[in-house]
Amino acid sequence: MNHSFKIPVIVFLLISSTLCLTSCKKKDTIPTLTTVNVSGITQTSAVSGGNVTSDGGAEVTAHGVCWGTSHNPTTGSSETSDGAGTGTFTSSITGLTANTTYYVRAYATNSLGTSYGNEVSFSTSQVTLATLTTTAITSITSTTAVSGGNITADGGGTITSRGVCWNTSSNPTTANNITTDGTGTGSFTSNLTNLQPGTAYYVRAYATNSAGTNYGNEQTFTSVAASTVPGAPTIGTATAGNAQATVTFTAPVNNGGSTITVYTVTSSPGNITGTGSASPITVTGLTNGTAYTFTVTATNAIGTSVASSASNSVTPLLTDIDGNVYNIVTIGTQVWMAENLKTTKYNDGTPIPNTTDNTTWAALTTGAYSDYSNTPSNSTTYGRLYNWYVVDNNAATKVASNGGKNVCPTSWHMPTDAEWTTLTTYLGGESVAGGKLKETGTTHWTTPNTGATNETGFTALPGGHRGDDGTYDYVGYSGYWWSSTEGATTYARSRYVGYNISNVLSYNDFKQVGFSVRCVKDN
Repeated sequence: MNHSFKIPVIVFLLISSTLCLTSCKKKDTIPTLTTVNVSGITQTSAVSGGNVTSDGGAEVTAHGVCWGTSHNPTTGSSETSDGAGTGTFTSSITGLTANTTYYVRAYATNSLGTSYGNEVSFSTSQVTLATLTTTAITSITSTTAVSGGNITADGGGTITSRGVCWNTSSNPTTANNITTDGTGTGSFTSNLTNLQPGTAYYVRAYATNSAGTNYGNEQTFTSVAASTVPGAPTIGTATAGNAQATVTFTAPVNNGGSTITVYTVTSSPGNITGTGSASPITVTGLTNGTAYTFTVTATNAIGTSVASSASNSVTPLLTDIDGNVYNIVTIGTQVWMAENLKTTKYNDGTPIPNTTDNTTWAALTTGAYSDYSNTPSNSTTYGRLYNWYVVDNNAATKVASNGGKNVCPTSWHMPTDAEWTTLTTYLGGESVAGGKLKETGTTHWTTPNTGATNETGFTALPGGHRGDDGTYDYVGYSGYWWSSTEGATTYARSRYVGYNISNVLSYNDFKQVGFSVRCVKDN
């Protein structure tokens, strides 16, 4: 038998079988799955899932659900990731918006791609009104009370505002009087204010979310009846400022059964008022150089207390053209600056020359000033030194050398010789007036500072002088002040106070000399 024929046949059969097995193998596909119906629906979440019944011949590497507000959502929309493989799975859908329709499909992914289950739809629940109660009323006075509320459920929506509302009629709403006490759930406290004494009120807590505003149970109360006006406040101190005074006071012990709503400070003279809810109160618009006393009244819902008189008086401060501020004092019928003048300008703004050279100073016949020893810090304490040519005699005929300009602030002038005499006469004469005018102690005056009492508040200081040759002398020992009165062609009248005398002495001095200046208020 010829076996050579059988070998090719066997080879042919083997090749044919292999080709058949290869061509007849089933191809892989995307997975097959279904979507689970949605359950557990709230305003913001739901539960779904899927069942992967076939992996399509390739491993399922991811599955979950995807959703959106339009049909046929894909994994490009919102999605969950709930594992891999075939079989059933559960998906939690979160971050939803209340009262909204959504579409959901399960998905499964293998190496050939992603397939989707059937589409299901659902609608989230609607936001409802919040649930809350109203807190009982406490701390009741004539004009205030305390209440509040407790929000136990937000209705599925964020509480954006809450508080209490009240009215004199039942069932108050947010269209009536309200408080605003934050956001969110939980308890809160509310302060009711501006109530009328002896009045019945109705109160309800409120809470607002996207569904609207809901109210708690109604509470009622009656404010305390005010019986009288408050007692009178007690005046403390009054402190002078520039054209103003700051007045302190203590609230009355008895407020008359009702909260004091306003305090009023009234000046005398002028009847100028300032108001506020507490001490201190500043009264503005006063006239510099005028002495004032003050009263304070307190007002509640019933009326105003009898005024309480001030125990002291103040005279507002004086300001010059440079902005320097001066204490002022009333002595007899006159109002004086209680500090030496420091200005570098006439009161119309024209500069006064600052002359430091001795020879130039000695030859001047026009207005000039200097700092003692040409040191500006000395003027901070003692004021500046002026020759007589800066003077204005406040009369119809002005000093020709300065064109009628006034070195003193508006409505003030350099005193005449007669006005100095009026001052010293009021103080008992020149022999004792110096002690009553001088600052006490030896901070500025050289010991013994004889007879110094400063009982006038004038506070005379030893600013020294600049001689007619331009030299400086006697700071700490003597104080010199010009009058506006000429003594002769080359002289003018002045006043002198020394460290070792109680007198005020009067002299004729050369007009080139540099003395301190005190201004007196115009009549």
